[in-house]
Amino acid sequence: MIIFLNGTSSSGKSSIAAELLQVLDPSYFHMSIDAFSAMCAGDRVMELDAPELAAFLRRMRAGFHRAVAGMARAGNDIVVDHLLSEPWRLQDCLEVMDGLDVVLVGVQCPPDELERREQARDDRMPGQGAAQRLSVHQHGLYDFEVDTGVNSPRECALAIKEFVSRAPTTRAFDELRGRARGHDPSTS
Repeated sequence: MIIFLNGTSSSGKSSIAAELLQVLDPSYFHMSIDAFSAMCAGDRVMELDAPELAAFLRRMRAGFHRAVAGMARAGNDIVVDHLLSEPWRLQDCLEVMDGLDVVLVGVQCPPDELERREQARDDRMPGQGAAQRLSVHQHGLYDFEVDTGVNSPRECALAIKEFVSRAPTTRAFDELRGRARGHDPSTS
């Protein structure tokens, strides 16, 4: 199973993922786009010109998607911490994770709380999370949603655990994939 946490920067995805590792079966792995980004020489990457940087980031993110799918196909359970802020990212995930059991969890957080969190961190730009809200959640469909402005990471993790223990057979990823392929499940 892949539990896919999608939310803006500073929404609490990493904190929820850490709690999920404590409450789920111990065989789960946490795969984070931030950890994947940290695998390169970030300061040198930022020296690339805009087109080179965009191409580099796209390749890195596409590689991340394939690494997640590869781990799952090898029989591992995964908690993914990512943000689907560009339409191609969702489409790529839908393609490379086809045939895998993906539970898409929307991690919501009010704009004022996002800003407070960003100001408390030295690795975020204030306003970044609020600016990402529409693009990250633009696909509009989740299996389950949590709100980190109301609930602690532990409470969110426990709610997700409860949900996946009784989750439906049809998943948001399957419906989104069907829509992308021109199939409208509401007419079936």
